Amino acid sequence: MPDVITIDGPSASGKSSVARRVAAELGLPYVSSGLIYRGVTYQVKRYGINPDDEAAIVRMLGQHPVQLVPLPEGNRMLAEGQDVTAQMHTLEIDQAVSAVARHPEVRAYVYRSLRALQPPFVVEGRDMGSTVFPDAALKFYLTATPEVRARRRLGERDADYATVLAELIRRDAADAKQIPPAPDAIIIDTSAMGLEEVVQTILERIRRAGAKTP
Repeated sequence: MPDVITIDGPSASGKSSVARRVAAELGLPYVSSGLIYRGVTYQVKRYGINPDDEAAIVRMLGQHPVQLVPLPEGNRMLAEGQDVTAQMHTLEIDQAVSAVARHPEVRAYVYRSLRALQPPFVVEGRDMGSTVFPDAALKFYLTATPEVRARRRLGERDADYATVLAELIRRDAADAKQIPPAPDAIIIDTSAMGLEEVVQTILERIRRAGAKTP
């Protein structure tokens, strides 16, 4: 079994649900990189830091760090030791996380946090295969149309379809310049696929690569 399997993709492409299921099928921990960015953004909002002020964010993290805790039942986000996982997926965080995540020093903070985790694991995010774990043996990139992704996310946010769609399109435009797929990633368009089909497609590719699966 490879030490690290990466599953990347844009917002609401299904990567979190898929990575969680794939990890469970393989008996491996699941790691959500995006939760660390959301934790940092939560602290930025909590302490009234300007999302454009990279130096202030770095200073704040030195005093008020965040920690990702991968558990069998799911990932937890701790801010200064306090569990704030329930506050991670709000429209307010959605709207600010791209601005915070674009800073090189913030990304370096997240990368260090991820690389400090003990493999093996399945990790999902935006640039896990291209940047954080470029030597990962198996890399996947999930995508879907903005309309499909907006419908998937609608039940998770206290906002209407038009607002969610507009926010996804805005984030796609912001992220496209920063986070292309890894050149050796297996790209899967999930627009017309259900969760189970995507999971089985990835497991089959893992089998074909010679890794054992249950």
